[in-house]
Amino acid sequence: MATLGGLQESHSSNQNADEIDSLARFAIQQHNTKENALLEFARVVKAQKQVVAGTLHHLTLEAIDGGKKKLYEAKVWVKPWMNFKELQEFKHVGDVGHPSLTPSDLGAKKDGHGPGWQTVPAHDPVVQDAADHAVKTIQQRSNSLFPYELQEIVHAKAEVIEESAKIDMLLKLKRGGKEEKFKVEVHKNHEGTFHLNQMVPDHS
Repeated sequence: MATLGGLQESHSSNQNADEIDSLARFAIQQHNTKENALLEFARVVKAQKQVVAGTLHHLTLEAIDGGKKKLYEAKVWVKPWMNFKELQEFKHVGDVGHPSLTPSDLGAKKDGHGPGWQTVPAHDPVVQDAADHAVKTIQQRSNSLFPYELQEIVHAKAEVIEESAKIDMLLKLKRGGKEEKFKVEVHKNHEGTFHLNQMVPDHS
């Protein structure tokens, strides 16, 4: 059962994949009309949905702007029984300089990921999930009254082994009025669970 208002992953069965793609195309088309832009749809990187008097689809998608692939986040609100579909939000979140590390890449070594570390973009959804997990764990271990807030993922690299991945990051965190940096290594296992393997305060 979908919990009301909670975000959940959109599972990609074939029929569903078509629906998600058409929502992404709709989002781009609406954005183009509103902003007089010329984005072309490339692919959906991540899709989540939220049940709110209809469904709010959260899409991370790639589109081509002036020949360059860029990453966007879009929210499309759908009420099927009213034939209602509306673009709620569309924003540019980064450039696709090299392939993004998607959860499916992490599970698939046949993609030709060579062994060894690959630099991955900080805006990658997997990297962001890993960073969020690291911050939560650092918070739990610190017993500090002030919560740690993630300021920036300074850089990230990942190594994909079999079904799992290791993600190394340098995180800039803020606690109270003070900035601190941590080097962290987060493991993502084949079930998709994150585990903070090590964290070292970085004083560089």
